[in-house]
Amino acid sequence: MRSIIVAGVVAANLAFIGLGITFGYPDVLAEPPAEILARFAAGQVTVTALFLLLALGAGSLIPVAVLLGRRLPDGPAAALSAPVGVLAGLVQVIGLLRWPFAMPALAHAADRATAETIFAVLHGYLGTGLGETLGYLLTGAWTILVLRALPAPRWFTALGALSAAAILSGLLIPLDVPGTDLANFLGYLAWSAWMVCVAVRTGKLTPRVLAGTASQA
Repeated sequence: MRSIIVAGVVAANLAFIGLGITFGYPDVLAEPPAEILARFAAGQVTVTALFLLLALGAGSLIPVAVLLGRRLPDGPAAALSAPVGVLAGLVQVIGLLRWPFAMPALAHAADRATAETIFAVLHGYLGTGLGETLGYLLTGAWTILVLRALPAPRWFTALGALSAAAILSGLLIPLDVPGTDLANFLGYLAWSAWMVCVAVRTGKLTPRVLAGTASQA
């Protein structure tokens, strides 16, 4: 599990940095659809590869949530953490995969007006609605559930709680609340560091299923 966490954190952060350099992401999303599609077409191969890497990093939360859920001390928070974490990873992956699978066709479509309309719909529903809004909500909820289930030092709990709160502030971004985009960005940076701490702290815990099987043998 530790290797999955570290690989996911590294993949997500490298992809985000690369997209910022090559595509101006996420600031580019404030541009009109025509400009976004043009910039995507200009660097399509690199941008597509980076979005796939970002989706891979986000999707690593799916196996991590399942494996970590088996290692957390028994209780309602531990039981709920696995499905919430799986959903958090899944909605982000679905939202991100619109870029490598839908955008190439739209970026090169002959009917520009229709392509821009489809882009706006996909961005609104799969991007803002599913990948971002639900992604922020479920990631924050999963983090809180893990904190409730896992006995830990105060600094670990504080780091997780602050990162969860900052990620949840992203729910206010569509309302144009000042500072929420920056808070959300910093929240994910802190969350990345917290996830590495999770890997270190829980890597030696024995899965409950395996522990039960061993005791019966």
